[in-house]
Amino acid sequence: MIFKKKKYLSSGSLSRLAWKRLMKNRLAVGSMLIVFFAVIIAILGYLITPDQTPFANAQYLELNTKKPGFKVQMLLVAKNTKPDNRGFLSKMVWGKKTNFISVPFLHYYFEGSQIIIEEYEDPVPEVPRTRYFDVADVVFALKLNTLVIQKDHKIIFSDIDGTIHEYQISDLQKEIINNNIKTRRFLLGTDRFGRDLLSQLMIGTRVSLSVGFISVIISLVIGITLGSIAGFFGGKTDDLIIWFINVVWSIPTLLLVIAITFALGKGFWQVFVAVGLTMWVEVARVVRGQILGLREKEYIEAGKALGFSNFRIISKHILPNVLAPVIVISAANFAAAILIEAGLSFLGIGVQPPMPSWGTMIKDNYSYIILDAPYLAILPGIAIMIMVLSFMLIGNALRDALDVKTTS
Repeated sequence: MIFKKKKYLSSGSLSRLAWKRLMKNRLAVGSMLIVFFAVIIAILGYLITPDQTPFANAQYLELNTKKPGFKVQMLLVAKNTKPDNRGFLSKMVWGKKTNFISVPFLHYYFEGSQIIIEEYEDPVPEVPRTRYFDVADVVFALKLNTLVIQKDHKIIFSDIDGTIHEYQISDLQKEIINNNIKTRRFLLGTDRFGRDLLSQLMIGTRVSLSVGFISVIISLVIGITLGSIAGFFGGKTDDLIIWFINVVWSIPTLLLVIAITFALGKGFWQVFVAVGLTMWVEVARVVRGQILGLREKEYIEAGKALGFSNFRIISKHILPNVLAPVIVISAANFAAAILIEAGLSFLGIGVQPPMPSWGTMIKDNYSYIILDAPYLAILPGIAIMIMVLSFMLIGNALRDALDVKTTS
């Protein structure tokens, strides 16, 4: 006689068992890795973007709509201003203004104390335009109206701080060749303004994740608070909150977001509030329904008999038991917030330029889909799709993992 071996739950806490079940879902693990990678990009921000200027907004109009992998030589000409010496954290969050003006060029040569470049043009003209720069002005930030004196193959000049310098012309030429002539590669090409598309996508990750995270926090605070009050106290309080929930529920989400956005104004922070104020309804309904089933349990009655406050009973004994469905809803709301933000930005009432957003990038470049650069709109669209799909897969996996009826 053959006996089948029965499977039992392995020993451990419920959270540990749920984590084990979650780790067995390969799609969920892959989605979490994608989200983790996106979070790292969003946190590091300008420290890892090819364009580290604020909002990744360095524009080279002569390099508009270049194909992925395009590269060009740049002459870095020092700005005649005080350098922007921001700290590590400030640069990571806000970016850093470049201390140089980048000039794309085809060829260069030296003539005395000047460097002469042939400006980049596409297509290359028969007679290219040339520009002249003093070698001292390329390497140093010079004082306004400073006098550059050339004498016996030497240059004497005053920098922005008033310090007098004396250099051999040949030394400055070597300095330019070694440090002021760089090859710039645009891995994903450039948009119609000549901005680096990869940098725009990376900073757009920060916008989408920020909107999702803060919107979910706002929705959880409002939804859990109202749902807890309605479910625990019941009666007229429950009727009033349910009436309010039904009124908000009856209004189309996008229409409500647009109305709130118009009331609060356009901008980065306004999107957070607008999206968050429309996503709390489902959280409140689920929390209320869960608490209605828990408030008559013996341990809740025991807490009341011991004289515990209503706040302690709700926060310490009820809410920990309703977190599982709330976590699943939060994952779905995160995905919905990303979609709503992209839609608002596409309509022009979300994040405002020059701040990059995936929705704004699609809006600016959707006309190129039928031209010769469809990737300008397709790439941010794919980014939105991957991020939303990842959060939805994580939400579905969490629902299965937190189901106490599931056995392993």
